[in-house]
Amino acid sequence: MAPTSSQQLLQSFRSSNLEEEVSSELEEILSDTQTPYHRRLSAATRVELGLLFNLAAPAIIVYLLNSVVSMSTQIFCGHLGNLELAAVSLGNTGIQVFAYGLMLGMGSAVETLCGQAYGASKYEMLGIYLQRSTILLVITALPLMAVYIFSRPILILLGQSPEISSAAAIFVFGLIPQIFAYAANFPIQKFLQSQSIIAPSAYIALAALAVHLPLTWLAVFRWGWGLLGAGLTLSFTWWLIVAMQFVYIVTSNRCRKTWRGFSVQAFSGLWGFFRLSAASAVMLSLELWYFQILVLIAGLLPDPEIALDSLSVCMAIFTWVYMISVGFNAAASSGVAVGCGWQAFVAYVNVGSYYVVGVPIGILFGFTFNLGAKGIWSGMIGGTFLQTLILIWITYRTDWNVEVRTS
Repeated sequence: MAPTSSQQLLQSFRSSNLEEEVSSELEEILSDTQTPYHRRLSAATRVELGLLFNLAAPAIIVYLLNSVVSMSTQIFCGHLGNLELAAVSLGNTGIQVFAYGLMLGMGSAVETLCGQAYGASKYEMLGIYLQRSTILLVITALPLMAVYIFSRPILILLGQSPEISSAAAIFVFGLIPQIFAYAANFPIQKFLQSQSIIAPSAYIALAALAVHLPLTWLAVFRWGWGLLGAGLTLSFTWWLIVAMQFVYIVTSNRCRKTWRGFSVQAFSGLWGFFRLSAASAVMLSLELWYFQILVLIAGLLPDPEIALDSLSVCMAIFTWVYMISVGFNAAASSGVAVGCGWQAFVAYVNVGSYYVVGVPIGILFGFTFNLGAKGIWSGMIGGTFLQTLILIWITYRTDWNVEVRTS
């Protein structure tokens, strides 16, 4: 017999993870067949949204504060001049985002494995996965250092202005320690998020920002270290975040079951862990590298300083909006695509929307129609809009009852 509308509604609100239980309040609302269908739907939606917002708020604060750390560095450098602002924009988006996307994507594998281990009450494995991921990301960071060290010739080879490339390289040199901070920070974040421990990270991010702002002012202006000082201060702040998070893990009772100390077991199974991490990195990296390519294209415009400066402002605003969505994703433990195993499909959608549509449109508008940075940014919006439409359509057309049964 085909399921009734009330049964379909109840199933659609169940988590695809069989280890999780739907809240008793939600079950009660959806099981009350005496209440009209639309009222149950409305009440259940309010319960779900309330829970999601409560979980997402600390995560959003964490990601926003972390983005403000980088954004404030860019603002300080902007007061040095247009060249310095363009250099930081090119260094951040042209070089640093490459490492950021790769490391964050690979670190996301910890969230999946830790979530499974936590649900199966294998608490000690969370600490093992954290250490294993950190080891793998540190190994990955070593070859990434070469990109930072040779950033000037790489940027010039990509057609960027030699003057801006030289200034960007100075800033990027100061970011080399940040690569290894990423290697520790991203697994730690996913380790905590898999246990729904998010609020402490928000307090840590706020404390780090309070240290970062005056320290950056001192390094850039009072001590006269300029772009190199800005990069070194940014690296120091990220290491400060890592240190405070690790101290919390070691000393908090909430992590007593999941952190049992360092173990040699973390060095086993690295190849299998690498393959899983690489798969997790593809979807996110393709998205972040898209914006990196657009900034590099903007550096080819006739007046690269103005183009990069204007795009840096646009990227700063976009980052705020993007971090809000990342916070909601963290609150949900995993996105719909990840939860359903759609990573490969979404990667294809990203490639088609971003690189087949968005980048060519940006080049066409920016160079052929002489719209400059505005045209390149329009191409980015076009590619992102197409990606959103495709994913909304696929989500709408999916039979979620089948997805629940096959999960």
